[in-house]
Amino acid sequence: MPLDDGDLAAKLAVEAGRILLNVRQSGLFSGKALGKAGDQTANQFLCHALREQRPEDGLLSEEEKDNPERLDKSRVWIVDPVDGTREYGEERTDWAVHVGLAVDGVPVLGAVALPGADLVLRSDQPGQIPPAPEKLRMVVSRTRPAKEATSVAQTLDAELVPMGSAGAKAMAILLGQADIYLHSGGQYEWDSCAPAAVAIGWGLHVSRIDGSPLVYNQQDVYMPDLLICRKEHAEMVLREVSVLA
Repeated sequence: MPLDDGDLAAKLAVEAGRILLNVRQSGLFSGKALGKAGDQTANQFLCHALREQRPEDGLLSEEEKDNPERLDKSRVWIVDPVDGTREYGEERTDWAVHVGLAVDGVPVLGAVALPGADLVLRSDQPGQIPPAPEKLRMVVSRTRPAKEATSVAQTLDAELVPMGSAGAKAMAILLGQADIYLHSGGQYEWDSCAPAAVAIGWGLHVSRIDGSPLVYNQQDVYMPDLLICRKEHAEMVLREVSVLA
């Protein structure tokens, strides 16, 4: 029986994660060579599998040369074989595999695998998010915390939680490890499509930092910013960001 979109996304993310772990555990690569080998191997699997399973859909991958024909498609799969290559190479757990599906620009479905933690979170199978603690927690980049994020965190007296990949940051909210993910340092569509879809499926607020929606499958795949947070915190965070503008 053919897999439905949700099962396909999850299976692709999980299997790509296993491939990446096997590449790393082989002991044949180190440093940047490990990241390159993992990226390329997982990318080949994801792209070949999607073209086999969904030949009529468009495809956008970080590791593939862009294809303009995707712009004429209503359904476009947007994937990131390794989100957080540095963390993957350092054998941390805060890296991810993203498999997202945008329909007419809207992130309608996604799966984010966290292979280092043996987890996959799906937009079509939402779980219960743990209640927020009294003190807010905001996930930020390990190496380049965005100025807007640190300023808002200071205003809200939120604890900063440094973390690796965008997918790991977004999933930290679902797992009850954080409450707000505010990013203004620039990303690309593959960095956020699957995490945004999963966050929406789990009932979180997802938008640009001006409150406008995230739109995918654009000719220019650069995305300047995003906000993922619990809905009860969205108005407060957006207000504080607008003060900084």
